[in-house]
Amino acid sequence: MSDIKKVVLAYSGGLDTSVILKWLQDHYDCEIVTFTADIGQGEELEPARKKALLLGIKPENIFIDDLREEFVRDFVYPMFRANALYEGEYLLGTSIARPLIAKRQIEIARKTGATAVAHGATGKGNDQVRFELGYYALEPGIRVIAPWREWDLLSREKLLAYAEKAGIPIDMKHKAGGAPYSMDANLLHISFEGRHLEDPKAEAEEAMWRWTVAPEAAPDEARFVDLEFKKGDIVAIDGARLSCAEILTRLNELGGQNGIGRLDLVENRYVGMKSRGCYETPGGTIMLKAHRAIESITLDREVAHLKDDLMPRYAALVYNGYWWSPERRALQVLIDHTQAEVEGWVRLKLYKGSVSVVARDSQKTLFDQNIATFDDDGGAYDQKDAQGFIKLNALRLRIAEIARRKRL
Repeated sequence: MSDIKKVVLAYSGGLDTSVILKWLQDHYDCEIVTFTADIGQGEELEPARKKALLLGIKPENIFIDDLREEFVRDFVYPMFRANALYEGEYLLGTSIARPLIAKRQIEIARKTGATAVAHGATGKGNDQVRFELGYYALEPGIRVIAPWREWDLLSREKLLAYAEKAGIPIDMKHKAGGAPYSMDANLLHISFEGRHLEDPKAEAEEAMWRWTVAPEAAPDEARFVDLEFKKGDIVAIDGARLSCAEILTRLNELGGQNGIGRLDLVENRYVGMKSRGCYETPGGTIMLKAHRAIESITLDREVAHLKDDLMPRYAALVYNGYWWSPERRALQVLIDHTQAEVEGWVRLKLYKGSVSVVARDSQKTLFDQNIATFDDDGGAYDQKDAQGFIKLNALRLRIAEIARRKRL
């Protein structure tokens, strides 16, 4: 008999988490609370409620929460202030969603008196780490159940057999052989893994992509878009002020229409293996380009370079699940401090898969045209000053070369 009386399950309503729900009931003989997060995955979530009811979950134990605004405001935007890219390419769409899900799951556990939480992440992936580091950081004494590390249902056939025996409805796609890819979506991105993509030399099929048209099929006429920034965050598109979630939704639409944001990547997972994934991040790709553009005229040179030095560390913390760690929080304080003067507007050109900066301006700009000009600057900059500057910076190089020659 298990000592766990109530557990909060991160529940999508799909085959895996439905099997997990029934398995928890059978294996732990405990009360189940289901939690389904709407973070912009674009799917109807009410079927998850119906399936949970079908599997015996009490109505008061079913939580379906709209977290889209919180997701963008408190997680996506802070990450983009850091210009975070994992391994130089990945915009961290899956990674940044996990700390929010973990946070809300712990809140529901406290509210319902649950002493355990459960997730559907496998023992091979990063998500198990991200979820559980979040759980323990926010509720140190919480019990964690990870069925993929406990049960013997390690094949699709076994899952289907268990589901059929338990009376769990099975979608036709699973009966017919399953979806070709494992997909995860939220307002920032959609990811594709598995099946055909497990061979790194196999090109992704065009039919796989969901949000973006192929660049060669995008409109022949460029789309220009103006983005307004305040303290490092986008607050308006083409003069229209929108909420955080509305802004990312609109940028996804614009990027998708113009074939922007596709990525085919072999990445290094935290658990040690390499993994091939494909990602669509149209809005995020636009956001990153625009943010770096507005920073280029509002950030001091050394502050900008310091941010670039710290960015890989910050990105790795997000990727590896350390959002709630003291080091990520400390870095965020520094990053947010640098954004105080990052405001103004950026004009971008979207064209057949590319994003180009064509203009930018700010009342807080550090760009001085009188000094930067190639024409007569009226004495704003004395070019003779450069001679001493260069000689001083060359001093160590001259000393080293003189010493080398003496040794010959």
